Amino acid sequence: MTDGFERRGLTTGYHTIMPPSDVDAYDFLAPPLVRFGAGRLADLGEIVATLGSRAWIVGGPRSLAAGATRERILSSLAAAGIPGEFVAATAGEPTVDQVAAALARLPLAAADGGLAGVVLVACGGGSTIDLAKAIAALAPLLPAVTPAAADLDALVVDHLEGVGRGLQIRHAPLPLVAVPTTAGTGAEATRNAVIACPRRRFKKSMRSPLLVPRAALVDPELTASCDRGTVAAAGLDCVTQLVESFICRFHRPLPRALVLDALPRAVDALPRLLAGGTAAADRSAMSHAALVSGMALANSGLGMAHGVAAALGVALGTPHGLACAVMLPAAMRVNRPAVAADFARLERAVDPGAAADDDIAADAFVERIAALCRTAGVPGRLAELGVDGGLLDWLADNSGGASMRGNPVQLDARSLRAVLASIA
Repeated sequence: MTDGFERRGLTTGYHTIMPPSDVDAYDFLAPPLVRFGAGRLADLGEIVATLGSRAWIVGGPRSLAAGATRERILSSLAAAGIPGEFVAATAGEPTVDQVAAALARLPLAAADGGLAGVVLVACGGGSTIDLAKAIAALAPLLPAVTPAAADLDALVVDHLEGVGRGLQIRHAPLPLVAVPTTAGTGAEATRNAVIACPRRRFKKSMRSPLLVPRAALVDPELTASCDRGTVAAAGLDCVTQLVESFICRFHRPLPRALVLDALPRAVDALPRLLAGGTAAADRSAMSHAALVSGMALANSGLGMAHGVAAALGVALGTPHGLACAVMLPAAMRVNRPAVAADFARLERAVDPGAAADDDIAADAFVERIAALCRTAGVPGRLAELGVDGGLLDWLADNSGGASMRGNPVQLDARSLRAVLASIA
């Protein structure tokens, strides 16, 4: 026999205490060390010194071109007695060819020290961090691989999901310190590296718990040089990851708790940054939200917006953040009937004065996010990305994978094509 407290929860003068409920077993993966805050780039050398004795640096276009950032990286490493060498740079989202070329250029000769004491430092956006993850994972395998281009290509492809031989990463990658310079992808906290192959028409993940960076050094000051387009694409990628991980079929309690903290900050800060604001507090809010979005997707999953975004990237080269932003409102409308209570909870996290009725609050949240996408200048139709009627079937057939499996409403190719046609 149960009393009223056990059945309904006890309302006190302060809040409602709910009765205990079962929590399913779960894992939670995150970087062993997170250092967050303005100016924390100065800690880079100290962090690297705990992991090794020299640094191979993978940079993005801005981190390599910006003399101040480059010098701050090298200065921090030098202060800790760590020699640093730039070994690779990204040019857009990483491809199989780029990873293979980077592996071929690594200074692996015995005279250079081989791999002894090497720590990878990735300073850039999500593409830079993903390239560094792939290098960190595959470099230890190079002694057993001939330097022929075809063999390096196979080495990369065989470690991607759903293509090649499906080899797993079971060895220890090189230690990786991720230093994001955009506030969006959360790659500094994820277990995968997304690698495209335009000539084979795929975009797949290299995935393993061993790919989680050993340290995430998140300095919001590094995002200050991002232009509006980068702020919009990265910021909406972050928002998409927060929303989709919260409603994912495989969601877990810790990521959801983190999303409830981070999403309101992002929804509040992003419009001001898009309007040209430069407040340090807003940059910190977005960098924090991006970090959380990476933890959330790594430990829960994603959904339809990310599933289609990958296919758009393959078919048209659409930048990932832009593709996610275009798909997010449609994905939310598709899932709204199944996750009204979750959307209502997110709306109340953003606006504590939101309606008590779940349906009303859920609709308000869907419109809130759609309005944020419009404020960012996101195209409302797929045609604006270059999608024509002939591509809809291909997109519907090639938007599967882990992200689509996590979508609350399961869609077959025919159902997904109808959704895509509605926003074509």
